[in-house]
Amino acid sequence: MKRRGFIILVFIFMVSLSACGKKQQTQEEIPEPMPMEELSKLSTEAVPMSQKEVVGGQAATGAPLEPLPPVTSYKPTSQEIQIALKNAGYYTGEIDGKIGPLSKKAIGEFQKANNLKIDGVVGPKTWEVLSKYLNPVVDTATAAKKKKR
Repeated sequence: MKRRGFIILVFIFMVSLSACGKKQQTQEEIPEPMPMEELSKLSTEAVPMSQKEVVGGQAATGAPLEPLPPVTSYKPTSQEIQIALKNAGYYTGEIDGKIGPLSKKAIGEFQKANNLKIDGVVGPKTWEVLSKYLNPVVDTATAAKKKKR
């Protein structure tokens, strides 16, 4: 039993020694530090214009800043598209989650009415306008009158 423990201990010791056998860099292989002028030159070239320091509404270069487009990664479901189109008054079909000819026609009509590119596809620009109809604001005065009838 003592012999097995000794063999295991020697084995662990040998494994740990072999893991420490990394090659160390010699003095010649270590790169020289860069001067500050080169570092500052690299840092201003590597940063895109939108991330440079802004001074009074202009980039550090003096060029006026352009607004960045909104970042939207949300892709609406077919049902959401149909509901929004129905709420907007362009879709009269059943909310079935299938974008068929009736849905495509409604999308095209909506795009035409909102001065969007008419392609029958709900892309980011179309969805930006159409999404406002997903949960329409209910006019409480009109809703109250309908309930009284």
